[in-house]
Amino acid sequence: MTETPSIQWFPGHMSKTRRMIKAALPLVDAVVEIIDARVPESSRNPDLQSMIKGKPRIVILNKCDAADDSATQKWLAWYGKQGITAVAADCRSGKGLNRFSQSVKTMLADLIAKYEAKGMNGRTIHLMVVGIPNVGKSSFINRLAGQKKAKVEDRPGVTRDKQWIRISDDIELLDMPGVLWPKFDDMSVGEKLAFTGAVKDDVVDIEALAGRLLYILSDLYKERLEERYKISVSECEDGYELLLKVGKARGMLVSGGEINTERAAAAVLDDYRSGKLGRITFELPPKE
Repeated sequence: MTETPSIQWFPGHMSKTRRMIKAALPLVDAVVEIIDARVPESSRNPDLQSMIKGKPRIVILNKCDAADDSATQKWLAWYGKQGITAVAADCRSGKGLNRFSQSVKTMLADLIAKYEAKGMNGRTIHLMVVGIPNVGKSSFINRLAGQKKAKVEDRPGVTRDKQWIRISDDIELLDMPGVLWPKFDDMSVGEKLAFTGAVKDDVVDIEALAGRLLYILSDLYKERLEERYKISVSECEDGYELLLKVGKARGMLVSGGEINTERAAAAVLDDYRSGKLGRITFELPPKE
C-alpha cells in the first residue's frame, strides 16, 4: 500500500465551468485564486494561467491555520519573488483577510489611477474568484461579505453557477464553481487532493488513501502519528501496516477479532482534515 494510486475526477459540470470562466473574464479586472496552504502546488489548476489570459491575479493561501506556518511563509516569499500578490488566510475564521482589500488595490494601483484620470473615482473593482472544489471559495466570500451569500458545504462540487457578491462599496466578487483539470499527469497531485477532500471520497479507495497518508506522514511528521494514536512507527512499515496499528490501538475490531480497516481509514482521514494531527504541509516551493 505504499504505491501512489491513480486518482482522476472530472465530472461533466466542470467543463461548463471552464467555459463560464472564459466567457466572464472580460467582465473582471483581476482574478482571485484560492488555493490550499497545505498543498499549495497541487491545489493550483495548471490550466488557469492560459484560461485567465494575463489578468492580474492575487493568490489566497487558505486554511493556513491547518498548514505548517514555516512552510506557508516560504510560499509567501516564493510568490513574492514571482511577482504574484499572495495572502495567507483562514477563511472560516477570517484570519488574514483584513489585508485582502488593500492588497487588491495595491495590485491594481495603475488601473485605478487610469480610471481616476478619466474622472471615474470610486469605480467598482470586479474580481473573479476561482479555485478547485472544497478549497474554501464560498467561506472566503461569506467572510468578506459579512453574511452567507455564497452556498457553503464541506464537500466538493456544491457551487454550480456564477453569482456576483458585493463585499464593500468598491469591490464586487464573481463567484465561480470549483473546477479541476481533465487529467492529473502527476499521480501524487490527485492523491494530495484526495487527502484534503478536494476529490470526492466515493471515487477513491479510502483504505488505500488512508494507508498512503499514514505512510507519507510517517516520514514527514512521525511524532504526530505516535502521539495521536499511541503507536510506534518504524521506517520499514508500509501504509497498510500502520492502518492496522491505528485500528488495533483504537479498538476498531469486527467479529473474530479482525481489525476494521475501513473504519480506521475513515478515522485517519477525518483526523487529518479536521486538524487533529496538527498543522501539516505536504509541499514546499520549488528550489530557486
